[in-house]
Amino acid sequence: MAGNFGHGDIIQKDLVDQLIDFLAPAVNEILARIDAEEFSTVQFIEVMLTDEVARTMYEDALSQWGESLKYSKMVVHGLVIPGILRRSPLVEWAGYAHGEIDPYAVPAWWTVKK
Repeated sequence: MAGNFGHGDIIQKDLVDQLIDFLAPAVNEILARIDAEEFSTVQFIEVMLTDEVARTMYEDALSQWGESLKYSKMVVHGLVIPGILRRSPLVEWAGYAHGEIDPYAVPAWWTVKK
């Protein structure tokens, strides 16, 4: 089978995928408890950081990325957390959150599914 992989075939998870797998339990735990109809990525991260376990996992994810804090936050805020939210059956993407300030990513609105 070696050599039969076409363009775009992923044979090993990259670090973003690994961080999604790592951080998903903490994100999903917060999602299961969330009491809102809609929230922004920025608001979600703020809530997430109030939970001791989730905050520790978030900090570990930043550390695992291995670059400066700024670039690590760009990856976690812009790829990892939104990637987990997009895969969740509990919420759906509702558009870009214009006016929400996140110096690390373009925030989005998320609607809680009922």
